[in-house]
Amino acid sequence: MTDAVLVLNAGSSSLKFAVYPHAEGEPTAILRGKIAGIATCPVFSASDATGQPLPQDARMPLPPDATHADLIPALLDWIQSHRGGVTLTAAGHRVVHGGRRQTGPARVSDALLEELDKLVPLAPLHQPHNLAAIRCVAASAPDLPQIACFDTSFHRTQDRLAQLFALPRALSDAGILRYGFHGLSYDYIASTLPAHLGTRAGGRVIAAHLGNGASMCAMKNRQSVATSMGFTALDGLMMGQRCGALDPGVVLYLMEEKHLSTAEVTHLLYSDSGLLGVSGLSNDMATLEASIAPEAREAIELFCFRAAAELAGLAAAIGGLDALIFTAGIGENSALVRRLICDRLNWMGITLDPNGNIRNARFISTAASAVDVLVIPTDEEGVIARATQDLTRG
Repeated sequence: MTDAVLVLNAGSSSLKFAVYPHAEGEPTAILRGKIAGIATCPVFSASDATGQPLPQDARMPLPPDATHADLIPALLDWIQSHRGGVTLTAAGHRVVHGGRRQTGPARVSDALLEELDKLVPLAPLHQPHNLAAIRCVAASAPDLPQIACFDTSFHRTQDRLAQLFALPRALSDAGILRYGFHGLSYDYIASTLPAHLGTRAGGRVIAAHLGNGASMCAMKNRQSVATSMGFTALDGLMMGQRCGALDPGVVLYLMEEKHLSTAEVTHLLYSDSGLLGVSGLSNDMATLEASIAPEAREAIELFCFRAAAELAGLAAAIGGLDALIFTAGIGENSALVRRLICDRLNWMGITLDPNGNIRNARFISTAASAVDVLVIPTDEEGVIARATQDLTRG
């Protein structure tokens, strides 16, 4: 039996998981998987340590109407009996919002859960499901230590000016601040910079986490100085289904003149906007790139226009730019998006190597480029596994 750490990332209709040996050194997953379509038609997929998909007879059976509450206990049992079995020693969870107080991973307690419940309105797409998964694990395995790892924690190194809105001071003091998100991804990218940039790793770096959710983070000394997302995960870049930065007057107009309810505005901004809203076709970048519809091309170009403008603003926060990192689903896989963004930043001295960009090479800038441009796959699960091991070792 192998002692192992379970990493969970729970969404509204999906559950991503990974299993890591509870051992010293950099964590390497021995099992990764996902259950999609929960509560409608669940679909299970998983791969072993080599990345090979598990054969059909080794996969976890799924009842057609299974919920998170059904699947998490079953998943714990399946993992511990899978291929000779492992002994789970701890579980680590992605939790999107940790508020002001959580500056790093934390051991789960009743008091912590109560504190995190209060942050649900700030991350309604993620926080309720993150916390529900923690409670499901606690109910099924009450003696299993659990660690919460927060997407907001990485940004707590920012100074006060980077966190403030121009609102009355009493509102800022009450916690209406720029928190930032995707911190687990940025934590991983920051940890890998020395291997790729050497002594320049502590310089002026912007990481672009571009996926269905998208943001950017400006770093110095591998710490967050500024980021595109703010109080909620709606702010900043245009995303798959979220609008990104929006004149607040638009929200007032929608409610006062179009008579949309709070729930209708919430659905519009979180689910019907972004690439999906502009294209009218899809929130998936690969689907839009394959489409000949002019609306699809316009959505792609708006995504890149907004990203380039945001990047330029973040460069001002760190006094220039030494390296640009593309990561996450779109950032790692879309040569078109990287090119369209970088083409708008030629004035900063960025020049791409077309062949390297097409190949998704690690370095995609030319030797003459004033800014190094890299593609680095992110590993949020690895960050959670390492933190969980550190806080539960021994």
